[in-house]
Amino acid sequence: MRDLKELIEECSNLLATAKYTIAFAESATAGMLAFEFSQSEHSGEILRGGIVCYDAHIKEKILGVPKGLIEKYTPESAEVTKEMAFRVKKMMDADVVVAVTGLTTPGGSEGPGKPVGTMFYCILIKEKTIEHRKVFSGSAREIVYCTIEDIIKTVIKSFKKP
Repeated sequence: MRDLKELIEECSNLLATAKYTIAFAESATAGMLAFEFSQSEHSGEILRGGIVCYDAHIKEKILGVPKGLIEKYTPESAEVTKEMAFRVKKMMDADVVVAVTGLTTPGGSEGPGKPVGTMFYCILIKEKTIEHRKVFSGSAREIVYCTIEDIIKTVIKSFKKP
């Protein structure tokens, strides 16, 4: 497994070369993605910012995610994550937007079909939408790091020609 710092640098280099900016809507990762990208040598060129919306109230009041959508699908869902991505895209006008929600600890919307460790992310790259639902195991920290690594690898892969 590659070091997270190396992956961030590779991704940042690809974004800078393409002259793309990136922004985040982070729930379960609580700002760690934005922080990691702020440490890149290209941070001033690529990073627009991020919103930490750990609580559903913030998703609704700051991002404007409809309460009905949250109530219907839960705050930790593909539907809410996708809406978060589109809301941040409008707010920050970034070329790449990453939204992430999920269950790193008990006490959310977990259940038989959605255990702790279930993570949702949506990446918008220009007009392209990439959505993933992954289930990771381990501590909350391990789940967050696995999610971040998977997101970064997905962004990198989207820039490389098949």
